[in-house]
Amino acid sequence: MTELHEAVAVGDYDLAEEILRSGHCDPNHKDVDWHDRTPLHWAAAKGQSELVKLLVDHGARHCLRSDVGWTPAHFAAESGRLGVLRTLHSLHAAMDAADLFGDTPKRIAEIYGHQDCSRFLERAEVESQNYRRTAAMKGIPLDQRDEDWELKKEEFKRRNPPCSWDNYTVSAPKKNKQNKGKQ
Repeated sequence: MTELHEAVAVGDYDLAEEILRSGHCDPNHKDVDWHDRTPLHWAAAKGQSELVKLLVDHGARHCLRSDVGWTPAHFAAESGRLGVLRTLHSLHAAMDAADLFGDTPKRIAEIYGHQDCSRFLERAEVESQNYRRTAAMKGIPLDQRDEDWELKKEEFKRRNPPCSWDNYTVSAPKKNKQNKGKQ
């Protein structure tokens, strides 16, 4: 965990600002020991909207994902941090990004019973999709792809193919030793 990760995780705005201004820590550093979480993931999970803004102002990318594909919005949804979800949405973060298992932040909010977040994300998902569509039509490039995670996702899929009944064959029941002589 970097110095910046620690400052953000404990909610120390002043220290995080000092670290960012000094340039000693990359705001996009993924901590392998903490499942590839960035400082922005921590700020979102802890409900620190002001730290989210500070990090993004210093180059933190809201599209970066954890090892299972969670964006900062997923972490905010899990913790029921509506203020952070609103902040991320105002910064044009993808509010409808699916993780490795197909779960969006809205689904995570539903799983954890955060109805206010789920209602907000229902609208935010549509607005996020419309924003991307409009940007594409106008030729505006958006930073909404984590290339590192995309490579990891493909590697994971190669090593762990989806379960399918097609992969299994029915075999004859095995004879146990006790019944072997009776047949």
